[in-house]
Amino acid sequence: MRENLNSNYSFFTTRPYFVSDTIDLHSSFAYRSVMLRNEGKVLGYLVAMAAILTAAILGVSFYFSSSSIHELLTENYQLNQAIRNLAHEESIGYALVQEQSRDEFGQVETVVRFVQTAAGKPELVVSEQLFHIPGDVIHFDAMIVKFDDQVVREGKQRALYLWRRVYGEHTAPDNGESIEVAGAAPERYYDAITQKLRNKDQQVFWDAIWSLSNNPLALDKEGITAVYGNVSYLQMIPGKVYRFKIGATGQIYPEVSNLP
Repeated sequence: MRENLNSNYSFFTTRPYFVSDTIDLHSSFAYRSVMLRNEGKVLGYLVAMAAILTAAILGVSFYFSSSSIHELLTENYQLNQAIRNLAHEESIGYALVQEQSRDEFGQVETVVRFVQTAAGKPELVVSEQLFHIPGDVIHFDAMIVKFDDQVVREGKQRALYLWRRVYGEHTAPDNGESIEVAGAAPERYYDAITQKLRNKDQQVFWDAIWSLSNNPLALDKEGITAVYGNVSYLQMIPGKVYRFKIGATGQIYPEVSNLP
């Protein structure tokens, strides 16, 4: 568990039918039959046109959404500068045991306090969350997004570290608790990236970045790739702090120390 018809009414008017009315019933039925066939043809035509129009709109929308991220990466100076300014990070947050207990069946439950720090500012806390996890072996799942020289143009690779979920050893990853909401701008990159973009560009950028969690090569042509499944797992006990560090190869690993 994570703590952080309108009805349309038709009115018909009728008049009395008199025998004196000269109505050719056979001609009337034939006329109505022809009209119904014609109406069917028109309706079919309209449905077909609507389907074609819908497909065209979706195609145009896809084209512009795809070209928007390309334009943003190649033409937006603020974004390019923000990516270049991403410093090599040594620490991106920490976790500790808030509480640990056993349920009525003797199974361990751990309340994990998970803290994220700002990009490039490990002393600045930007997010704190509590997670109730069955067991005491906890998995922390992150996605690493790498920008190559095509984007940075300085011969130095840059990276984003996005936390995805947390879960216990007996829980399937897909059933884990979400740390960040896919598609949303992560708190830890608000100062470094998000606030430097216009509102409409913020959503375009983060939607594209989070799409990498389903297809890590979706932005490969733009010089951006993702490494997911970067999972740190450890047996957590009270009285310890578990700091998430970045190794020389860019991978995340926990460093354990005693609480002050």
